[in-house]
Amino acid sequence: MNNCSIHTGNTEFILTGLTDDSYLQIVLFLVFLILYIFAVLGNVGIIVTIKLGANLQTPMYFFVSQLAMLDLFYSSVISPNTLANFTRSIKTISIRGCATQLFLFGGSASTESYLLAAMAYDRFVAIRQPLLYVTIMSKTVCRLLVFGAYFAGFLNSLIHISLTFSLKYWKANVIDHFYCDIPPLFKLTCSDTFLNWVVILLFGGLTSVICISTILYSYLNILVTILRINSSKGRNKAFSTCTSHLTCICIFYTTLMLTYLRPPSDVLPINDKLISVFYTVVIPTINPIIYSFRNTDVKIAVKKIFSKYFRVNTLNI
Repeated sequence: MNNCSIHTGNTEFILTGLTDDSYLQIVLFLVFLILYIFAVLGNVGIIVTIKLGANLQTPMYFFVSQLAMLDLFYSSVISPNTLANFTRSIKTISIRGCATQLFLFGGSASTESYLLAAMAYDRFVAIRQPLLYVTIMSKTVCRLLVFGAYFAGFLNSLIHISLTFSLKYWKANVIDHFYCDIPPLFKLTCSDTFLNWVVILLFGGLTSVICISTILYSYLNILVTILRINSSKGRNKAFSTCTSHLTCICIFYTTLMLTYLRPPSDVLPINDKLISVFYTVVIPTINPIIYSFRNTDVKIAVKKIFSKYFRVNTLNI
């Protein structure tokens, strides 16, 4: 225990990254850069389109814009530092920077879980009670749901961060990952992490139960309602408003549960990293694509915005 301290011997951690191969680092730098640019452009594009689109001023698209902002935020917590590390021979991060990154990313991921559940409830109200939809899902209710998602998400993250950084660590400070995350940090501690894992499973399980129960309840009721619609056109329209959201839910929860809601030794470290790449970089990139290419309302709004912009510029010329 002589080498065990509470970060007193070290002021920073060293990240191993994704690979030591210099050629692969160049390739990965380009891949990450392209994905991050698409994530930024896609999510900013969704936010601007919803803000300017007259036909998108509904609770559903309010939540979509919030999801886009969250994806933009949490991809920016990881990607810029990862890109910088691809150019460094020694990939270091300060202890304070590690804690901040872990808090912001963990809070964002937890918030997204609650936000996806709120979006499922929104679809439930829209399809089950269309005449009362605007009344039930008022601006105040929507804002409270978003605030609740952020509050629960970042409170969850704060608890995990407090427990993680109260542990004692060996002087070895190499994190086998490309960003700061809880499971790799546990491998460096000389303290018992049983309580930490219990808290992770407890809060992660509680979040999953609350969110997944809300989603399942909402979509089971939606399915029953849709099956009662006599018109095939009406059924197709109802299904189309849900498919984008369901796709995002399946991708997000599958990767998140593979990472956190399992014993730490079930998969190899390289598989952990690949899964992490998917939900830190890929998901924020594909969510805007899912919500734009599969959504007629968004396509119409984009066309109107571009035609208006083009007409204004033509008149100016």
